[in-house]
Amino acid sequence: MIPAADTSTLRLATRGSALALRQTVLATDALRASGRGDVATLVVHTEGDRRIDAPIDQLDGQGWFTAELERSLLDGRADVAVHSAKDLPSALAPGLAIAAYLARADARDGVVTAGGAGLAALPAGATVGTSSARRAGLLAALYPDLRAVPIRGNVDTRLRKLEAGEFDALLLACAGLDRLSLGERFSERLDPTVFVPSPAQGAIALEAVSGSGASRACALVGDPMTRVAVTAERAVLISLGGGCLLPLGAWARVEEGRLILVAALVVDGAVRRAEASGSPEQPEALGEIVAARLL
Repeated sequence: MIPAADTSTLRLATRGSALALRQTVLATDALRASGRGDVATLVVHTEGDRRIDAPIDQLDGQGWFTAELERSLLDGRADVAVHSAKDLPSALAPGLAIAAYLARADARDGVVTAGGAGLAALPAGATVGTSSARRAGLLAALYPDLRAVPIRGNVDTRLRKLEAGEFDALLLACAGLDRLSLGERFSERLDPTVFVPSPAQGAIALEAVSGSGASRACALVGDPMTRVAVTAERAVLISLGGGCLLPLGAWARVEEGRLILVAALVVDGAVRRAEASGSPEQPEALGEIVAARLL
């Protein structure tokens, strides 16, 4: 049985990294601005955080950065889990739902180099640090002279490794560095229709027990356009039966009243691309159409 939430204080569960804590501050500010005055933070250590030295593709299952946060909701320690939406597995834990997505930040991937060069200006054989199968696959297809090298750790750790000369460049989410006031470190922000971002990249998800008071409180701060775009992108992921390791990019936006969705899937070293447009009122259907075209 799922315990009732504490209505006196809204408790937000988060990972302990600087970026996760900053995103929780953004969620706290939004909730307080909506009239919810008493908000507290609970730091939860996830499997992905504990196994920081293991390559991401050697971790079993899904939800390495989310499962413990979901558990804190189900056992009553927290009322809301604050996630980087791109970390969410294709299926949430039973009884839980995404109550809101905060307004999305820059969804693009960016390049950080010590000398300020973009990817096209790097010499052949240059090493590019990334923990993402999608980024590595797109890099290999679009810049075959460059070499993707696995890297783990938070943003600060990755930047220190770059400065120490362990890598020639890093591929990172623009939203992360922007939220940490480090956006000026980017040498280049990549075209999202070509170097297609991860589904839901740049969005912050607020997860809660379905139908709870916490869920209703979060719904007041949700951004409708972000929900439409992220729902379409995640529909591609869900339709393909993929998780965090699927080398899939999906990016949606509303233009002139139409929802436009582009996706890219890396298969055997080649990039399959698909694009479609539809009604913003049917984002799941559009995601399913694009997924079918990818296959």
